[in-house]
Amino acid sequence: MKKTALWIIPALALTVSQANAQESHTSYVRPMIGTSGHGHVFPGASVPFGMVQLSPDTGNEGWDWCSGYHYSDSSIMGFSHTHISGSGRGDLLDVLLMPTTGKIQLDPGSKANPDEGYRSRFSHERETAKAGYYAVHLDDYDVKAELTASPRAGFHRYTFEEKGQGNVVIDMAHSFKTDQILDGSIQIKEENLVVGSHKSKGWAEGNEKDFVEHEVFFAARFSQPITGVVFQTDGSINDQIRKSTGKSVKAGLTFDVSPEKPLLVKVGISGVDLDGALRNLDAEIPDWDFDKIAANSIKQWNETLGRFEVKDNDESAKETFYTAVYRACLAPYTANDVDGRYMGSDHKIQKADGYTNMTGLSLWDTFRAANPLYTLIAPKVTSDIVQSMLAQHDEYGLLPVWSLCNSETNCMIGYHSIPVIVDAYLKGIPGFDAEKAFTAMKKSAMQDDFAIKHLKAYNYIPRDLTEHTSVAMTLEYAFDDYCIAVMAEKLGKKEDHAYFTKRSQAFKNVYDTSIGFMRGKDSKGEFRKDFDPYNAVNATSDFIEGNSWQYTWFVPHDIPTLIAGMGGKEPFVKRLDELFSVSSKLDKDTPKDVSGLIGQYAHGNEPSHHVAYLFNWGDTPWKTQERVSQICRELYSNKPDGLCGNEDMGQMSAWYVFSALGFYPVNPVDGKYVFGTPVFDEVLMNLPNGKKFAVKATGLSKKNIYIKQVLLNGKSYQKGHITHANILDGGEIEFIMSDKPGMVFQMD
Repeated sequence: MKKTALWIIPALALTVSQANAQESHTSYVRPMIGTSGHGHVFPGASVPFGMVQLSPDTGNEGWDWCSGYHYSDSSIMGFSHTHISGSGRGDLLDVLLMPTTGKIQLDPGSKANPDEGYRSRFSHERETAKAGYYAVHLDDYDVKAELTASPRAGFHRYTFEEKGQGNVVIDMAHSFKTDQILDGSIQIKEENLVVGSHKSKGWAEGNEKDFVEHEVFFAARFSQPITGVVFQTDGSINDQIRKSTGKSVKAGLTFDVSPEKPLLVKVGISGVDLDGALRNLDAEIPDWDFDKIAANSIKQWNETLGRFEVKDNDESAKETFYTAVYRACLAPYTANDVDGRYMGSDHKIQKADGYTNMTGLSLWDTFRAANPLYTLIAPKVTSDIVQSMLAQHDEYGLLPVWSLCNSETNCMIGYHSIPVIVDAYLKGIPGFDAEKAFTAMKKSAMQDDFAIKHLKAYNYIPRDLTEHTSVAMTLEYAFDDYCIAVMAEKLGKKEDHAYFTKRSQAFKNVYDTSIGFMRGKDSKGEFRKDFDPYNAVNATSDFIEGNSWQYTWFVPHDIPTLIAGMGGKEPFVKRLDELFSVSSKLDKDTPKDVSGLIGQYAHGNEPSHHVAYLFNWGDTPWKTQERVSQICRELYSNKPDGLCGNEDMGQMSAWYVFSALGFYPVNPVDGKYVFGTPVFDEVLMNLPNGKKFAVKATGLSKKNIYIKQVLLNGKSYQKGHITHANILDGGEIEFIMSDKPGMVFQMD
């Protein structure tokens, strides 16, 4: 039986505490939000948009362990350096380290019996998670483990409470359980330097165009010399070698340790080669000052979080808000080394010249709110994302769908790089060639794969010519094609504008106005007869991760036509009311992503995210205000189960950031933020251009959620939105709040 000690984690080191005291924003971040329920997030250390996410893994298989951690667990396998933030699929968990004592064990053991391996029990009472810092007491070993990170390197500090032999396990066979380990290596290079690599094949699997291998290289420097090593290679133990390669490679390193002298480990990673990992490490963490790196990580987060200064007495709401900003800025991830090199989508070494190459582009999710948020608070990141998309086009032949590391997963539907590029172009974000971008956009839209050949032939996707999701694909392609048409018009491309404008109306061909629902249609032009708007089973519903109740509203570029198809504003509002009030019952085989239900409104999944704002177009904005207020209060909190669905690389949190401000980008490329209802008395936005924009809510209370009047820079304002340009110009918008439904907005 491993030893269990009663030991309390002391406070953070003074320099880290001082950094938090000087800047208050990170003190509101609660990384544990979303680690319970189905949030699929990790609580570990990272910097904004960093390559490294150094976090504990409590499990590496199952739906709720996609990020490697779940709050319900009571034992830890170790600390790995890459994680996905809130996706519905698991991957990564690369380069796991675990400090232990006693006899070296090289298998992790099980949750049911941690004593079978190197796992350790822990408790949340002796666990600390902050922006850029994580600490936990490993009960079975009486070791305090602390983690922090720079963009491309992780920093570990292990304090062993007894003098003698301490161990560090390096497990290069650790990954998400569905991954196939192709190769791995560990080599002792010097008395305190270990290098290695890990190649796997996992999520990134699709058609024959896809490159599926994912490789990570690491270099780890230890603050003390290694006194012994045991390798396990494909099941065989050997303590007489200094290098091992195979499909399952692990090592147990021994050190002379004492409570007075913590063991420090600096780990650089790279997707290119060992030299890149070592350069990343030595460039970003050149010395052994853990507190300095932790304080710098906190400083970077304060700079990001400081885009918003919330003035309100509701401390729990501020924790929810600042954690949402934090989550929204964890991804996408830096992909290139400090010298600019990265592994391209063609599996060749490429170089990012003048920009940061980004990966982890969960575009089906993030184009809706996360990417628009970056245009406001991190336009340089938006520019980097667009340039990364165009680099993938050059290397792979198409724009990203859902890119991860140097692979294209082709996960989900649509070609949602396009709205991100068009939004950046229309907002004047520099750094990319508009003509080149348009050519790449058009290529994605004119290919034959992913049922696009049927879209070109029918101007909708017939349900009998594709396996499933025909309606969902038609709707999402229609919006993306609208985006192409908008950019074509701006570039003076009349033929392209006309062609893609026609395709943007494809939704009309699956819109059964006789019943007011989007409905599958076959190649003969006949609507599906066994139609059930509640059916969300992908294979039989013509939708994906949703049903017709949820998807019918996805026409953000042509809401008047959506309204007309339901018979006008009054029946449109009635149907919206029904959406929020009908039974929440779902088919037993409904995908788990459909969660956070209010009626059939499913806030836990992205197709619903704009829907509460549509009441504005029905001349009943108070209904938007009621529903947005309800969603903010009931489906978000500062607790571990404070997310009602997958975080999805920042989208779930970005929805809250916008909605807490009082507005939301219903159409992500028209530059308009449609009014909902604010959460706070006042939020001051510190914009990247140096200007400030204040959002005030006079008279706001739990009852006063209705907007009675709007003032923009002190003048009466009748429109139901403000523009991106309004915000960038600086100034102030003031919502005068009431306990009764108020003004009707002009929705142009």
